[in-house]
Amino acid sequence: MDLGISGKTAIVAAASKGLGKAVALGLAKEGANLAICARGETALLETAEEIRSATSATVLSIAADVTDADDIQKLVKSTADEFGQIDILVTNAGGPPSGLFSDFSDEDWQDAMTLNLLSTIRLCREVIPHMQKGSGGRIVNIVSIAAKQPVEGLILSNSLRAAVIGLAKTLSNELAGDNILVNSVCPGWILTDRLSSIVNNRAQSQGTSYESALGNITANIPLGRCGTPEEVTSLIVFLASERASYLTGATIQVDGGLLKSLF
Repeated sequence: MDLGISGKTAIVAAASKGLGKAVALGLAKEGANLAICARGETALLETAEEIRSATSATVLSIAADVTDADDIQKLVKSTADEFGQIDILVTNAGGPPSGLFSDFSDEDWQDAMTLNLLSTIRLCREVIPHMQKGSGGRIVNIVSIAAKQPVEGLILSNSLRAAVIGLAKTLSNELAGDNILVNSVCPGWILTDRLSSIVNNRAQSQGTSYESALGNITANIPLGRCGTPEEVTSLIVFLASERASYLTGATIQVDGGLLKSLF
């Protein structure tokens, strides 16, 4: 199936590793021009070269912190200057610290909001005018299953990820007339560094081993295993494509059946 992505320009945030890196590679394989960002310049440059070597894609790498408004403006402007258009935006950021409600101060909540909600707002604000000048675009937010089914010990993520979904649903209505489609993807337990950190924290708090803590997680997943970044990527690339032309305002989980609700 031709996804109609070849020649499009995509920005993928936090793309030096994990889900962001997998998504950037997936889009590059479909022929997209890429702009990728991350805080760590060394890892970012390595990822950019890896993607170029694997796909022959044009990759613009920009060291940027998505919690910094000036960095986001620089990322988007540099992308538009380099490629002349922006067609796809994949918002992404690391998760806030794990813990209980009593563990966090106002400053912790503010930091989490800046990381997960405000970064998405700012990326959309900067990119949308470029999509409106063109023939439309695709915005895909990488969120978390925690936005649909709160995860124990992740109160910051549970709260702020849900806010991103509210933002995305509202934007999907406001921007439909511009042919800008906005969707969100909620990964479940995916084999990334973030998962390893959560499992380690659970193991320490429960006084058990990493393997035992991970087994407690997979025991609740109907497919009996964690997912891979590539399995999440397949959905995101589709949502970013021309084939997803009648799909907007959706929030789709990729979780091996973990979500217990009907919706």
